[in-house]
Amino acid sequence: MCSTPTPAGRHWDGSPRSTRRPRPLRVDGTSPSRLLRAGQSGRCSQCGNRTVLHQRADQRPIALHPTELATVHVPEPCRWHLASGIAYPHGDGSPWCAIPHAVLCPRRTPLCRTGPYLKEIRRQLAVRTRRLTDTGAFTPASAPTSSPVDDAGNRTRPVVQMLRCRYLAEHPVEQLRCVAQTRHRARCPHPLLTPTAPAGTWRLLPTGARRGQRTLPAVLMAVYDLGHLPYSEQLRWRTQRCPKHAATCGTADLALTEWQPFDPLPHVPHTRLSHPETGHLRSR
Repeated sequence: MCSTPTPAGRHWDGSPRSTRRPRPLRVDGTSPSRLLRAGQSGRCSQCGNRTVLHQRADQRPIALHPTELATVHVPEPCRWHLASGIAYPHGDGSPWCAIPHAVLCPRRTPLCRTGPYLKEIRRQLAVRTRRLTDTGAFTPASAPTSSPVDDAGNRTRPVVQMLRCRYLAEHPVEQLRCVAQTRHRARCPHPLLTPTAPAGTWRLLPTGARRGQRTLPAVLMAVYDLGHLPYSEQLRWRTQRCPKHAATCGTADLALTEWQPFDPLPHVPHTRLSHPETGHLRSR
């Protein structure tokens, strides 16, 4: 008795074998966010639990809990909902909502009043943090030492002026990397400041104040000014892309841009100010 070989493309019982081809990730042209969701899952630096980064309407990032929770168990100030990849700080009327990880992080103080349901989730995350720490899979992050730090613990961050606006950068100008995705589905390693592209100019400009804020002392601060560069070059810096990916329209972003709109009152301690009498730069 000879066995009948199984035909190609079928299981041993003769049922058809379905093969799934890997589908490349693409961003819809009408989406307000050019960010790929595949590269935005990470772990909290304080507790080690998984988080998911989303952009807010003001283009600032927020770390959310990876799973949605029932709206009845989440206080109204802590409810978030997602629309087209953008996170909004209120509910959308559905029975489920997203919640910031800072509310559930066992190493932080809750931002709002939590009930028994959220306390149980915090307890479970605390147990997971203890397990990760005991096994050596997680070590709490220490304070960053790559940038100068003053006596108060404030890290010096550069202020960049472009497109008639000022932004506070997360890293020094020389360390800002491109956020575009490469062909190997990794983040581009090229910096923004390249020898082949025109560079900005460091200038001493007044700190200024927003409308409705109290005026600050007449102190100058160091600003990396890009205002004299062409519009296309300033837009390249604002989108945080290297010259190669700035010329490619179809490439999606794999990371959030590291710009924060500059606000004089809370951000002045991070900047480099000049002495009002001598004019020499000093760190706050």
